[in-house]
Amino acid sequence: MGKNKKSVVLGVTGSIAAYKACEIIGALRKEGFDVDVILTKEGAEFITPLTLTTLSGNKVTTGMFEIPEDWSPVHTSLAQKADLVLIAPATANVIGKLSSGLCDDILTCVVFAAKAPVLIAPAMNDIMYANKIVQENIKKLTKAGYNFVGPVKGHLACGCEGVGHIARVEDIVKQVKRLIT
Repeated sequence: MGKNKKSVVLGVTGSIAAYKACEIIGALRKEGFDVDVILTKEGAEFITPLTLTTLSGNKVTTGMFEIPEDWSPVHTSLAQKADLVLIAPATANVIGKLSSGLCDDILTCVVFAAKAPVLIAPAMNDIMYANKIVQENIKKLTKAGYNFVGPVKGHLACGCEGVGHIARVEDIVKQVKRLIT
């Protein structure tokens, strides 16, 4: 990585929208960002570490206790490297964990250890997104300084149209650039 490249740590969670991470990585790299991916256990049910490694050009982190190439605790080394932490897609689960201060996987640990801005791109069923608890969690995180992009109205995995579709890749990249350049 060049010294002038900005670093984005991309968290990919367990949503059907995980495939969009491929497009996001490509768009970020095209803009000159270095991208390190954290793939949650649930995210790995939708997309593979090999795919994300190939696209990002960096080893994908999938667990808390992986031994990094240069020894240092993974959650703090990734957190220190990050100019921005992006969670895309972000499920109701990860939003709830962050809102509650739960730190039980590598992604949530990196978020809490990072001094960098955090950008969250929710993706979920429209009824889940509209749920009062999810909306309260988003308000709580926004008040704490977290940034959100989307979701937007679109075709959802359940077959309906509704607000819960992950934001357009272009809009996510625009927000990344706004927050760190």
